[in-house]
Amino acid sequence: MSENTATASPTGRAAGTGIAPRRASALLGSAAGRNTGLVLALVLLCLAGVVTAGDRFADVSNVLTILRLASVIGVVSVGMTFVVTGGGIDLSVGAIVALSSVWATTLATQAMARDTHWLVMVFAALAVGAGCGLVNGTLVAYGRVVAFIATLAMLAAARGLAEIISNRKTQIVDVPGFTAFWDTSPLGVPMLVLVFAVVALAGWVVLNRTTFGRRTYAVGSNPEAARLAGIDVRRHTVLLYTLLGICCGIAAVMIIARTTTGSATHGGLYELDAIAAVVIGGTLLSGGRGTIAGTVFGVLIFTTLSNVFTLNNLSISAQAVAKGAIIVLAVLLQQRLARRSGG
Repeated sequence: MSENTATASPTGRAAGTGIAPRRASALLGSAAGRNTGLVLALVLLCLAGVVTAGDRFADVSNVLTILRLASVIGVVSVGMTFVVTGGGIDLSVGAIVALSSVWATTLATQAMARDTHWLVMVFAALAVGAGCGLVNGTLVAYGRVVAFIATLAMLAAARGLAEIISNRKTQIVDVPGFTAFWDTSPLGVPMLVLVFAVVALAGWVVLNRTTFGRRTYAVGSNPEAARLAGIDVRRHTVLLYTLLGICCGIAAVMIIARTTTGSATHGGLYELDAIAAVVIGGTLLSGGRGTIAGTVFGVLIFTTLSNVFTLNNLSISAQAVAKGAIIVLAVLLQQRLARRSGG
């Protein structure tokens, strides 16, 4: 009897020591664990900002500045979350934002807006964004062009068309109703931040509480299995890219409101910032898993990081290095957790 007890005891200890790491991995791999880690990272960044920049960082005006900057790229990132979750990628979002901003601020569009309503500018930006997204989705789904190549071509074409339309000049917005609306701050919250919040909330509902969201997960996880289950994979892919194009149109309106200009230079490197925020937030680049909440935290982390670097007079190059390191660490962590989950 004593021998059995003695023999079982080490086994029990070994099993006990193996359970804890597995539970920790499961917690880190869960949505709650990932979001908790993102919140902690954001809190640590804020503490670093307070320590290094003091009242300049903690000032309410600086916090609102961070939120305004995060709102534009945040809207694009919400749309990017859908595309990446569905197994795709889009490198043209910055160029689509630029083209949408230019088209919405041409003299003809602004004249029409003054004669009717400033919403004409909004509709123009949304239509251009949706059209570009539709072209991307059609090339990828029906033309069977690799997403990387199709969106890279759109990046060049959209940016070039924006330069042609604007003649490489900055177009100033002269529609009083437009600027007056976007300058408002209901309940003390800037309109840009409210729009970002509404888009993020709508994105969360669509991705997590609708058939469209479930189909997005299915297409990203296994397109062939999704097709056999009755999902029109090609049609759904087109819808995903069109949705991202609409988000780019919304972002274009927001950047026009923030700068009161339309320019072919708007949206520079937005594709990298959006993909980085999506990856940091926990969305798998291989598709099949995505989180809007994580994307929002990812956007806030990168925007806060840039703000801390700026307040401490650190170079843009140093910011780029820090962002690159964070992206690599996030991808390595995703792969490690995926291997442990598979085991």
